[in-house]
Amino acid sequence: MKNKNQSSFSSKYWLIIISVLSVILLGIERFTDGGGPLRFIASYTVIPMQEGISYVGRFMSDLSDNFETLEDMKKENKKLQAKVDELTIDNTRLRKEQYELDRLRELYKLDENYSDYEKIGAHVVANNGSNWFTDFTIDKGSQDGVQVDSNVLAGSGLVGIVIEVGPTYSRVRSIVDDASNVSAMMLSTSDTCMVRGDLKLMADGRLRFEKLPNNDNQIEAGEQVVTSHVSPRFLQGLFIGYVSEIEVDANNLTRSGYITPAVDFSKLQEVLVITTTKQNMLDADNSQEDNKEDTSEPQEPQEPQEEGGE
Repeated sequence: MKNKNQSSFSSKYWLIIISVLSVILLGIERFTDGGGPLRFIASYTVIPMQEGISYVGRFMSDLSDNFETLEDMKKENKKLQAKVDELTIDNTRLRKEQYELDRLRELYKLDENYSDYEKIGAHVVANNGSNWFTDFTIDKGSQDGVQVDSNVLAGSGLVGIVIEVGPTYSRVRSIVDDASNVSAMMLSTSDTCMVRGDLKLMADGRLRFEKLPNNDNQIEAGEQVVTSHVSPRFLQGLFIGYVSEIEVDANNLTRSGYITPAVDFSKLQEVLVITTTKQNMLDADNSQEDNKEDTSEPQEPQEPQEEGGE
């Protein structure tokens, strides 16, 4: 009896389930406009899964493409960086050549300004280790005609004087060195003075001059100062710099002040060396004077001949 009721219940249960499913399927059919229940189920199960798989595939494909693009970009970046490095080196070289050309132009102009003197170009190869080129070495020596007391030029004027000479090198003391004294004069008036080196002043870009006569000659800022004709070692007329300040000394007999030098003593790379020294010129002048005296000596008078013939 129990089995019969269970069988009847199962049959009813399944009948209800089938009926419900039929109603659901009919509803789905109506809802999907005749698309069918399988298509409806697939639209919520298989199709989203396919879309997910397709998305993952596209993502992996894009990732692979991006990776290849990244590698290509890295290679391109290396090429561009190498090009930038090459251009930077070229630019540095061109700027260096331009600076060197500018310096050589200055030396050429300086050479023209002092065309009366024989000169030789030289490179500065060492200094005394300070910030200023007060005592430095050049790569020209006695084999090139350089002598002790040869005057040295750079920039727009006088740098210093040779104090030591070797076969292939020379040592130069600049006019800003504490031990330097240069007999100078004001270009417009020819009044003489003494220019003294002072490293403390050079830090401010100045030289000091002293013992300028306090006379009626007006000397103002901007006056050009050159080496004087009475200097025992410096040739006459070498440009030293411009007067920046001037004042009357306490004794009221002399004036002193400061000069802005014509040369940048913090940057010396090439110089011109005048191979003829002041002593050479003095010796040549004395030799010429001696020759003149020899040719101008009076001759002994000849005895007059008697007039008339045989």
